[in-house]
Amino acid sequence: MSTHYDVIVVGGGVTGLSSAWWLARDGLRVLVLDKGVVGAEASSRNGGGCSHYQSPLFLEEQRLWPMMDELLGYPTEHSPERVIIATNQHNLDHYHFIAGMCDEMGYRVDRLDPQQARELVPIAGDNCLGGIHYRFGGHANPQRTVQAYAWALQDLGGRIIQHCPVLTIDSAGGTVTGVTTPQGSFTCGSLVVAAGPQIMALLEPLGIHVPLVAARAEMIVTEPAPLMKYGGVDGNGLYGRQTMRGNLAFGGGPHEWIDTTPEGVRARPTTPLSRNLARRVAELFPKAAHLNVIRSWAGIIENTPDGRPVIDRVGNVTVASMSGVGFGLSPATGHAVRDLVVDGQCSFAEISKLGLARFDNLAPDWRETQGWLPLEAA
Repeated sequence: MSTHYDVIVVGGGVTGLSSAWWLARDGLRVLVLDKGVVGAEASSRNGGGCSHYQSPLFLEEQRLWPMMDELLGYPTEHSPERVIIATNQHNLDHYHFIAGMCDEMGYRVDRLDPQQARELVPIAGDNCLGGIHYRFGGHANPQRTVQAYAWALQDLGGRIIQHCPVLTIDSAGGTVTGVTTPQGSFTCGSLVVAAGPQIMALLEPLGIHVPLVAARAEMIVTEPAPLMKYGGVDGNGLYGRQTMRGNLAFGGGPHEWIDTTPEGVRARPTTPLSRNLARRVAELFPKAAHLNVIRSWAGIIENTPDGRPVIDRVGNVTVASMSGVGFGLSPATGHAVRDLVVDGQCSFAEISKLGLARFDNLAPDWRETQGWLPLEAA
């Protein structure tokens, strides 16, 4: 049981595991530490979308997803393309605006009239006014994918220790040397911190300021419906997908802002939001309104002030905070983190806009100004 590694990754979510897998592919000795179990937060409790056309990582995301099952050696259940349908004119106008923006960027999007939309989404109803069809992107199974990253990492010799929170990050002369945990101390040449909402508290003692606030993201899952050709369908403020078994898994806020600590968050039982989500799913899919909700999920996501991810390197520390879009971008994010750790810069995209320098003049009360406060404080 070694105590020294080339790279230690703090955080066993989809971003940390992808980063660790990419690093292990280079032959590096990698250790992943997580305070709970891998994928226990939003990494396994999200809509599974893989269509982030506004990210500088988008082209790499799109290149990699169709290959991930083969690269990892385990199934992710990736399925290409995605449909968005509208139940009111305001949303339809917005979706057409998105289509125009994607057209300008060279990404094909088909405009759908009501009949075309209902043909693609048979559980839509007469209230469907049309929509758009992404001829890119898609979705995958978050639970399967997180497990696939973990197994693939271990196949390459990487080590994962669960229920092992990082208590302190150790440094000497301005360089991180390792971490201290309840299971002992581990030393490293480089550190990757992909610990979600805990990133801020973990890095603050090093003088690395990462402004984040945590939100509780809830989803519901229904009984199975007949399988559709395109299982990734959004609309009515919802995101989600149809599973291979036919279940509808959907979320879409509003998110509950919460306080968190390095140890995590308080217990989070199902809230009344599940009723709100069920109503909106029934409105979006009237022909599936009879389905029972069989379970709900909640995971914690971290959010930056501008809603964009942070991927940056400070000394021998690489920070990866994805601000709610970690799952879909994970293949590309892991590649970018590998490049920062090994080469010092990203090889396939210009990611300076995702750096920490953009927050240098951030007002101390930014969270209050945004109104991102826990319910009791708000």
